[in-house]
Amino acid sequence: MYVTPEQIQASTKANMDAILSLATSQFAAFEKFASLNANAVKAVFEDSIANTRALAGAKDVQELVNLQSTFAQPAIEKAIAYSKSMYEVATQNNTEFTKATERRVTEWNENFVSLLDKAAKNAPAGSDVAVSAVKQMLAAANSAYDNFNKVTKQATEIAEANVAAATETVKGMTKSKKAA
Repeated sequence: MYVTPEQIQASTKANMDAILSLATSQFAAFEKFASLNANAVKAVFEDSIANTRALAGAKDVQELVNLQSTFAQPAIEKAIAYSKSMYEVATQNNTEFTKATERRVTEWNENFVSLLDKAAKNAPAGSDVAVSAVKQMLAAANSAYDNFNKVTKQATEIAEANVAAATETVKGMTKSKKAA
């Protein structure tokens, strides 16, 4: 039961592939965040110019007040859309990271169990109790990990529902203010 250079090379390659895949995923998320931020800054700048021109063209105080009140609604809607987009990118990135981690943990568990089985075949008589205990510990750890993942997924779903509800509440508040 010796580890061969080919096994070490295969393991190293698999680990590097996983790391490079995660790095690529993280960079893609960074690009999305940068793009969202650049677009938001550009939109704010363009809106500021348009709003300033509109305010400068106001003929009286009443028109000035009316213009200022009309600027708030689009700004709030854009802020909500920006926040929602940022949240979606973060959630998508987290999902990809979780999937990659789950794949690596599953592969590691399979390799460890295989190694444990090989060791058990070459172990002295009576060591099957120790091997069984290690397998039970691994099964318990996997069960705890699965439960943690389920709880995390439920918390994420609750957070997403809360964000959606808060977004709708803010939209409703701005619409009611506009109607008043």
